[in-house]
Amino acid sequence: MEKGTDYLQNALERREEDFEASLRPSGFDAFAGQPKTVERLRVMVGAARKRGDVLNHILLHGPPGLGKTTLAFILGNEMGAQVRVTSGPVIEKASDLAGLLTNLQEGDILFIDEIHRISRAVEEFLYSAMEDFRIDIMIDQGPNARSVRLNVPRFTLIGATTRTGLLTSPLRSRFTLQTRLDYYSRADLISIVRRSCDLLGVAIDKSGADEIARRSRGTPRIANNLIRFVRDFAEERAGGKITRDAAVSALELLEIDENGLDEMDKRMLRVMAQNYGGGPVGIGTIAVAVNEEADTLEEVHEPYLIQEGFVKRTPQGRVLTDKAWKVLGLDGISRQDSLF
Repeated sequence: MEKGTDYLQNALERREEDFEASLRPSGFDAFAGQPKTVERLRVMVGAARKRGDVLNHILLHGPPGLGKTTLAFILGNEMGAQVRVTSGPVIEKASDLAGLLTNLQEGDILFIDEIHRISRAVEEFLYSAMEDFRIDIMIDQGPNARSVRLNVPRFTLIGATTRTGLLTSPLRSRFTLQTRLDYYSRADLISIVRRSCDLLGVAIDKSGADEIARRSRGTPRIANNLIRFVRDFAEERAGGKITRDAAVSALELLEIDENGLDEMDKRMLRVMAQNYGGGPVGIGTIAVAVNEEADTLEEVHEPYLIQEGFVKRTPQGRVLTDKAWKVLGLDGISRQDSLF
């Protein structure tokens, strides 16, 4: 039974990866949004090509779902290089890193997702690999211990992280380019939605694309996930075409409102308003009240609420803004009244 469950889980993960890969642009020209980052990368790629050199190391940081992995593959295509993908938690020992590096070919790109989760002991081996393209590893223990130097091919390290502050200063300083990916504009998301629908063979009109983009929290990954459900809803109940009415009905079924707020977002706001008078209140207290992990609220939900102006952080805790009170339909009710 366990084997069957594992097989099903692996199959679902592969299907998800295939879906995302099918929608990824393969070059800079097809990539919408992030103009500053794209221009910086174009400069680096163009210069490396002219020199016939390996691309310098790059750190991409920002919230999840904004295209860090996609940009890594675009860089691989633009440079004609193979992209090897791994993640920080997978590299547990120095030998794991050595195996990855020694199997690279000249000019390959090593993409490490969530690079801030690499252990400090392993991270130190990256320093010499990034700068001198060699690593020194210890073999055996005690009196028989000896250091062996391994040369590695000249490669490009692309690190991706959602939490730049957790990277150590020595590692961060070894990246030639450190660039942040920001949330996408409505216009860029509409372009992404329409492109994804074209690739999937889904009929969608302008108002339908606008509605999905408006509720995607500025994130292409969320937009593409919403497209899948809205497509199913349109095929089942709306004649197969994604119109504004079909998109609104589908997204309301998912409890995603016109502001892009999902059920947990609204629970957070209601708890802050009704239980704590709009704040200030700590994230730990909110987490207990909504029965969710504090880390999840802080990393997944809170950034969007802050960016869109629903919540502000103060030294005393989180506080609701006037915009949040209006969204909750409690505009005009005093904070004191909301406590009773």
